[in-house]
Parts: sequence; structure tokens; C-alpha cells
Amino acid sequence: MEEIKARLLEVIERTSTIKSFRLAPEKRIDFIPGQFLQVIFDQADRNNKELNKYLSFSSSPAKGYIEFSKRLSGSFFSQRLKELKINNEILLKAPLGQCIFKGEYTKIGFLIGGIGITPVMSIIEYINDKKLSTDVVLLYSNRSDNDIAFKPELDHWQSVNKNVKVYYIVTECEPIDKSCIFGHIDKALVSAKIADLKERMVFIFGSPKMVEAMKEICLGLGCKQEEIKTESFIGY
Repeated sequence: MEEIKARLLEVIERTSTIKSFRLAPEKRIDFIPGQFLQVIFDQADRNNKELNKYLSFSSSPAKGYIEFSKRLSGSFFSQRLKELKINNEILLKAPLGQCIFKGEYTKIGFLIGGIGITPVMSIIEYINDKKLSTDVVLLYSNRSDNDIAFKPELDHWQSVNKNVKVYYIVTECEPIDKSCIFGHIDKALVSAKIADLKERMVFIFGSPKMVEAMKEICLGLGCKQEEIKTESFIGY
């Protein structure tokens, strides 16, 4: 892990509240899919949690750029991100995190809530970039259709890769898109959509409450503790 300057190349709107920031680092960052970085806006006070925050890579390490994504709010940190202009430089500390995929698992199950999709994007994009045969099933939960980030990319990947299957779950209103499932990720849904869950390495990303609930479901369905990888996203 080291501190590296990176230049902003592009800002991509994923939903009305989520944006991706693509950057060119001054030198290559050798990160592993699933890892994260720290954006440092306050270099004088590295302990400033309002302005120095951790965000997952949402791009494959095989790309010529790096990307992180954030649900923008009214926070000081979000405001600084909104103020960034193309070619502005920011300071990053990377790579960080051990909830990773190096290509070693033949089957993966993802139980994901909201902005927890960001490291999943890095992992699935890496699988496609490297043409790996990894079998992936993703259950991705959001409040409404409009909150589903990266849907075009996920739809494309499952259209070109028969080993990638994505299920969109909408929790708070009847989805406009009838391919989405109205409800919650519960034991019955997991059993129905990932019948071979016990054969998979399971990644769970989301809010602390969601992560704990998904972990209980997996353990209740017979998954081993060591075959469940979790990351809780706080204050995103």
C-alpha cells in the first residue's frame, strides 16, 4: 500500500445519486478485484474521517484506468467529489482490503445490497477481461428500479458470458422492469436462485445490517463460515 496521485479522466452517472470517477494514476496500482482505496482530501489531518474516506475499486485491474464509485450525499466528502474537474489531481492510498478474488474460485455467489455492488463490478469485469470460466450468480437488491447502479454493464456481461447470472431485487415498490423481482433477499429466494450455494464462495457486500442478515441466511443453508466473505459499507 502506498500513496499515489491520480488525475481525473471522467465522471460517469450511474443513477441519480451514484457517480463513478475514473482516474489515471501516476503509476500503476496493482490491486486485486474486491480491494478498496482511500481518497485523501485532507492531507494535513490523515485522521479526518469527514474528508478522507474508503471506497471500493469498481473497475477491473486489467483496465488502463482505475475507478471508484460513490453515492453522493450532502456530506463534506461528497461535496469535494462534486467539485472535482477533469484533470484535477487527488491523492489516493491503495490498495487495501482482503475480501478479494484472484481467480481461484470456480463458483461464486454474490448477495449484494445497494452501493455494495462496487467491488462486485471489479470482480465480474475482471472475470470477463481475463475470460475466466468462473460461474457467477448475483442477487442484487435495491429500493427501486431507479436505484440499480451499473445495470447496463451487468446486463451486457450476462448476455456475453453464459456463466454470469444476475437477479435484480426491488424492495420498496413494484418494479417497472418486470425482469426485476419484487421483495427481499430471504432464505427462500436464495434457495431458489442459488440452489448450489454450498458449492460456492459467497461474497456479501452492503450495509452492516444487511450483511449480518445475509450471513445468517447462508449459515442456515449450510454454508461454511470460511466460505463466506463479507464487507460492511458504513456511511457511503
